[in-house]
Amino acid sequence: MFFSARIKKYLDDIRASYWFVPTFLVLSAILLAFAALIVDGHPEISKLRPRWMNDVVSAEGARAIVSVIAQAMIGVAGVMFSLTMLAVSFASGQFGPRLVGNFMRDRGNQYTLGVLISTFTFALLVLRAIESPQDDVAAFVPHFSIILTMILALVSVFVMIYHVHHVPETISASNIVAGLGQRFGRDIEALLDAEPVAVTVYQSDAVDVYLRTSGYIHNIAQDRLGDLAAENGWVIEILETPGAFMNPHRPALRVWGAVSPLSQEVERCLREAVALGLTKTEKQNLIFIAEELVEIVARAMSPGLNDPFTAISCIQWMEAGLAAMVRVDRQLHIFRCEGVLANPIKFDALLNVSLGGCVSYIQDDPLARKEMLNTLERLSDLATDTNRAAVDDLAKRIRSGV
Repeated sequence: MFFSARIKKYLDDIRASYWFVPTFLVLSAILLAFAALIVDGHPEISKLRPRWMNDVVSAEGARAIVSVIAQAMIGVAGVMFSLTMLAVSFASGQFGPRLVGNFMRDRGNQYTLGVLISTFTFALLVLRAIESPQDDVAAFVPHFSIILTMILALVSVFVMIYHVHHVPETISASNIVAGLGQRFGRDIEALLDAEPVAVTVYQSDAVDVYLRTSGYIHNIAQDRLGDLAAENGWVIEILETPGAFMNPHRPALRVWGAVSPLSQEVERCLREAVALGLTKTEKQNLIFIAEELVEIVARAMSPGLNDPFTAISCIQWMEAGLAAMVRVDRQLHIFRCEGVLANPIKFDALLNVSLGGCVSYIQDDPLARKEMLNTLERLSDLATDTNRAAVDDLAKRIRSGV
């Protein structure tokens, strides 16, 4: 059974959140704390502990140690979270707000926050279990739980060191550009390696499918559309690809061979195959990655920054991705499912969105302009006859200043 596009969108949203991983680790810490306290409190299980664990520390000493760990962890977690928000704010202003999603998906930040908060939670639960000796009650010191608390504290120290190193890496212009460039190249190569599925559109009646809300197409469940097409003998045409902005008056799908009107159940299944979101994402959207690189070029070449070297780095990474496509006369088919038809991405269109989108920003800078012309010259040497025409036309535009 295939996930619907909406479920896939929710999973992507969870992956890009700062709450899921920390919440999972906190719940795991709660379970671990209860299990450790059971080991300490059960008379039969406690006999299995090594003897050296039974006299680690007194009740007052245990309370002091666990209290210090709990206070330190919640304080450090606040500082680390502040650093993360500062990095996200800086990256948003420096490289563009559309890159915030990449920082939100960073597993390093998510696990750092989760480890620190879960260590605090574990120490808090252990602290409440420590009992001082009274007249009629013996002292209860959960030695095994205290040792686990100290181990988690040591782990948190190393996580903190990692985070202090990781935050500057995430906001480094070179790393951000390289990450986008690598994804740009990998997506192009993956689409070139995949064989497209031939779909024949026959002359017949067609029914348009409209979505009920507005937003950007997040992803499209092509497997679900393929199943519907195979079951009913249809050809389903995807009119708008991921990244397009939709509204209830703009058709998203066209079903060839269907009889109007479609049943409510079938129409619901078709709508569920298209998930909308409030922002564009890189999911099934190669064009968006190119737009992110162009946005970095635009901000780098703004009068406030005037950083041609970052722009040059973006141009070089775009070249690395386009070089794989320029040497073959092939189009990129994002959707490759039998019975599903969609417009492919042509080389000239991808060239104009990526390198072509940078022209107006680098035209007045000698360094960036020279690098752009050198890049187009190298691409022209690799290109097929058909693709060379598009590359040479772009080079002429730059030389003429259009």
